[in-house]
Amino acid sequence: MTIETKSFLYEVSDGVATITLNRPKRINALTFEVYRELRDTFIALRDEKAVRAVVLRGEGPRGFCSGGDVEDIIGALFSEDMAGLLEFTRMTGALVHAIRTTRPPVIAALHNVVCGAGAVIALACDVRIAAADTRIAYLFPKVGLSGADMGAAYLLPRVVGLGRATELLLTGEFVDAERAERIGLVNRVVAPEAVQGEADAFAKALAEGPAFAHAMTKRMLEYEEHLDFATAIEAEAQAQAICMQHPDFREAHDAWKEKRAPRFE
Repeated sequence: MTIETKSFLYEVSDGVATITLNRPKRINALTFEVYRELRDTFIALRDEKAVRAVVLRGEGPRGFCSGGDVEDIIGALFSEDMAGLLEFTRMTGALVHAIRTTRPPVIAALHNVVCGAGAVIALACDVRIAAADTRIAYLFPKVGLSGADMGAAYLLPRVVGLGRATELLLTGEFVDAERAERIGLVNRVVAPEAVQGEADAFAKALAEGPAFAHAMTKRMLEYEEHLDFATAIEAEAQAQAICMQHPDFREAHDAWKEKRAPRFE
């Protein structure tokens, strides 16, 4: 299967798909088309066997993503009725759901401005690597909207805790890279010139690993949010037994015995 995109850049190399938001003059602000195409791409990646990891980045020095485009989206929404507004908000949430449930792990390479919907998209990724100049804000209350948007009120407390999530979603204030790393909002902070290489290297290492097992790990992390502990233990027992039947388990053992690098499917 070939994934084709018009509103952003998409390329695959050595098992890593790189998605580049490509509206640098607008700090990669999202349009209706970008939302829809991103959603459809992450859904399609569930079945794209050649892709074993994904890097999501933004073009240009001004930032990763500044959220919904004020001219192309916000202005247009004033003319919509409730049904039209709900269609839009459901579509934006569907993008976040698609990122969370796509098969390959998704690494966000963040820099400079990461705000509004861009901050929620970054939050939906599995790992966030941030440049030292990164500034993250859930700006929704600044424009008179609920901080609970696109799944932010579900995801953010699970990443930074309820108290910090409440503060960030009520105030809409920016969090700099140092604090973001301290509270767990990003996984690591690197020099601005190193962020793309760091994200690519991390994704490449995952792509060289056991894709089936990584997909199972991602699926279980999502699934177990809803389980009690005893049920989670049983779910992991069943998931691990499935992985033990996969050829990668035997390959890892054979590679260890033969003192060579494993060649995972």
